[in-house]
Amino acid sequence: MADHGVTVQRFFVADSANDALEAAQRLKAKEIVLKAQILAGGRGKGIFNSGLKGGVHLTKDPKTVEQLAKQMIGYNLSTKQTPKDGVTVKKVMVAEALDISRETYFAILMDRACNGPVMVGSPQGGVDIEEVAVTSPELIFKEEIDIFEGIKDHQALQMANNLGFQGPLQQQAADQIKKLYNLFLKIDATQVEVNPFGETPEGQVVCFDAKINFDDNAEFRQKEIFAMDDKSENEPIENEAAKYDLKYIGLDGNIACFVNGAGLAMATCDIISLNGGKPANFLDLGGGVKEAQVYQAFKLLTADPKVEAILVNIFGGIVNCAIIANGITKACQELELKVPLVVRLEGTNVQEAQRILSESGLPITSANDLEDAAKKAVASVAKK
Repeated sequence: MADHGVTVQRFFVADSANDALEAAQRLKAKEIVLKAQILAGGRGKGIFNSGLKGGVHLTKDPKTVEQLAKQMIGYNLSTKQTPKDGVTVKKVMVAEALDISRETYFAILMDRACNGPVMVGSPQGGVDIEEVAVTSPELIFKEEIDIFEGIKDHQALQMANNLGFQGPLQQQAADQIKKLYNLFLKIDATQVEVNPFGETPEGQVVCFDAKINFDDNAEFRQKEIFAMDDKSENEPIENEAAKYDLKYIGLDGNIACFVNGAGLAMATCDIISLNGGKPANFLDLGGGVKEAQVYQAFKLLTADPKVEAILVNIFGGIVNCAIIANGITKACQELELKVPLVVRLEGTNVQEAQRILSESGLPITSANDLEDAAKKAVASVAKK
């Protein structure tokens, strides 16, 4: 953010208590803030398995930074957004603490409804914006940005005014808003959220904390950013799936979902639940699927001890159903599938796909539609 002219605190990142101490000494700040670095919100109210409470701490003593870092680095931090056991903290941010006289909320995100970026702001910052939207919706301000023309001066000034910035701070806030929009475009972000977007007693507008989401499709031109992706916080099975361009999210049920397309995957999970079952995962094959990916997908699903049945739900638009069928038969034969398999195929080359499956001699249950497939998958688990 600093590289794009956005005002942030001076900081260093440390991966050991000794490095954190050195960073604190180099800052030569009146007060220091130490933040655990994990990909989850609610750090301030989190708890470490070392016994330390809070993933964000303020201190004026660099030696205290070292002591706190010893209780953070290498330990799991549990927050409302982490798994039950928490996430291991490997790095901490050591930053100059600045006094905040007022906190606001500001974000830029891609909005499908208006086919472009939207600014969202509120004079109530430093708290969950979702709570503000529920309790005080009149304090949420939105402004669409024409992606071809970009953000205009009057839009930035109006948002700064809506956020409650006054006098010289209003122009300063507007300038920061424009720089945040330029950042949003340059890094192919889908969301830039600053909370708090605040002002100091000295009259400076600062982005104190931020979350940025990036467009996965832009990885080819944002290599430096994507190289920083820390996959260690992901489940191992998610990282393994990513090697084969598969999107996998683990759930707590026992019916594995093998689907192409995120929308169809969510619908499949929903209809399993509606029929009394519980999905074990969200697995999206995507559009350009190959037999090898089908095989690897089955390998991942069958390695999960929770899985007691597999539901394949494919709508072949871009996807050739025959490729899916060949991949399924190969996987079933080589992996010696031991759980019930329900398959629903529709679309491109579906007749050939059905012939491949029926002539395979494998114990595959065919379904006429998604409802039928869900009922058969749930029933197959209930029989056990």
